[in-house]
Amino acid sequence: MNKGLYTSNKDDWETPQGLFDELNKEFQFCIDVCASKENAKCDTFWTKEVDALSMDWGEDTRYPLWMNPPYGREIGKWVKKASESGGVVALLPARTDTRWFHDYIYNKAEIRFIKGRLKFSNSKNSAPFPSMIVVFGNPKQ
Repeated sequence: MNKGLYTSNKDDWETPQGLFDELNKEFQFCIDVCASKENAKCDTFWTKEVDALSMDWGEDTRYPLWMNPPYGREIGKWVKKASESGGVVALLPARTDTRWFHDYIYNKAEIRFIKGRLKFSNSKNSAPFPSMIVVFGNPKQ
């Protein structure tokens, strides 16, 4: 069993390459806003050191943006930022009972629930939670 998925000692799960490739064909992402050098999905990416939450994702930013945020307690801040910025496609846990889901996603963004459980890259087991793709604004502009 991969204990990391069941505990809070790891919150940065690498997007499965096949899922990203499928979405990238549709959206052609410019920037991965929550990445490390090891798991970046775009040539341009922002790491923890850049602190994307404090950046302006406005007009100076190339869209669309890809976001697979840390799944810890800070996830609501990332979802809020994506909602306010628009032009963001995010891989998120399908936690429909959370405040951030109702405040920033439900009836405000396109939701694509993923059938079954994702197997994140470099993980032996599938995630113990369902996942969803959320499209904030119009990333194809």
